[in-house]
Amino acid sequence: MSLWAYVEGLRDIRRYEPPYGEFAIAKALRETEGVATPLFKDVGPGFTGVGNLVDTRAKLLRLLGASRDEEAYRALLNAEDAPLKLDFVSSWADEYRELDSLLELPAVKYYEKEAAPYLTSAIIIAKSPDGALNASIHRFTPLSRNKAVVRIVPRHLYSIYRKWRELGGEVPVAVVWGVHPAVLLASASSPPYGVFELEVASRLMGGLKSIYLDNGLPAPFLSSVIIVGRLTGEMAEEGPYVDVVGTYDLVRRQPVVAVDKIYVLRGSPIVNYILPAGSEHMLLMGFEKEARIWRSVSSVVPKVVKVRLTKGGFGWMHAVISIRKNVEGDAKNAIMAAFAAHPSLKHVVVVDEDIDPEDPYEVEWAIATRFRADRGLVVIPYARGSTLDPMALNEEGLTYKVGVDATRPLDKDPKLFERARIP
Repeated sequence: MSLWAYVEGLRDIRRYEPPYGEFAIAKALRETEGVATPLFKDVGPGFTGVGNLVDTRAKLLRLLGASRDEEAYRALLNAEDAPLKLDFVSSWADEYRELDSLLELPAVKYYEKEAAPYLTSAIIIAKSPDGALNASIHRFTPLSRNKAVVRIVPRHLYSIYRKWRELGGEVPVAVVWGVHPAVLLASASSPPYGVFELEVASRLMGGLKSIYLDNGLPAPFLSSVIIVGRLTGEMAEEGPYVDVVGTYDLVRRQPVVAVDKIYVLRGSPIVNYILPAGSEHMLLMGFEKEARIWRSVSSVVPKVVKVRLTKGGFGWMHAVISIRKNVEGDAKNAIMAAFAAHPSLKHVVVVDEDIDPEDPYEVEWAIATRFRADRGLVVIPYARGSTLDPMALNEEGLTYKVGVDATRPLDKDPKLFERARIP
């Protein structure tokens, strides 16, 4: 299914038309979060833009065909465990036209101090020298008609890049923009190395039609934009840009993509706009980690009621987990299991099943009434955390991690912790 086919099935579209001021698209994405799906007509010659496709949990559950969190977690994790081979289309060139320059793409600048207009939802597809395929989302900034700089972090694409550079070669890549949101979700996830994210999306979608490009790499058929190129040893300054934290990321020297061809879907190509630090950014980035926390904690406690990577922790560094506790120590095991499942976590709070992890007031109440530092505090010094943490001890994210057991102690009278209710 193409992105257009998905969008045509939505009922909450809010339409926008040009002219667009410098930050008009960013403002529209912000004002429609949780309310509507904005559709931007004529964002560039022949281009339409869309955003907030999965900016709410309800939209994400619908995308995964689930009615509750546990079903959605299972769907995504099962797709990673049993990816489905791509269905290749032999004839595809007639569906596309070639574009002369990256500068013709309708890139957007979202915040006032950002360096330049860029793509926030570009998916880079690459193959390692050992044959492993990877698809992941990266910031992509056009520098000229045939060059762009991309931000890569120490994960799978970075590993592939290093392997090619050690061999003295450039990394053949395909960059796709404007895809079905299931492809975005899979590409934002982190299955084990060697599990191809497009095949994860294929499982989620019941099959994904794809094509082979000139450089031998696969790409989803009917992607609105497909860029064929090479990730080179040339470096350029990247940033400042706003990341999921909501602050301006550091300016770094990052690899340059040399572009060989740009294919654009004929007709009316539609591209994804993801607001940096917006709800969609947080959900796409964090949902698979939430699923992994759920699975890991479920293996050490009787029942996991709810897991939330909190909005205050930008859907990445803070987790609140409600459990059904059987014995003392369950909450601490849950804390350690959560840190193991998602190493970027900095703080974990575990609460009882009567506390809603989505309600910060309830969580704070649980900490105030059920937590005592001498028995419920877990501190893990000098552990690898998130490179997004501005308080980390080094650029690799070294930090101190904290777990809080805010569950009711079983050796005290439960009446002391009963929450009053009005019948």
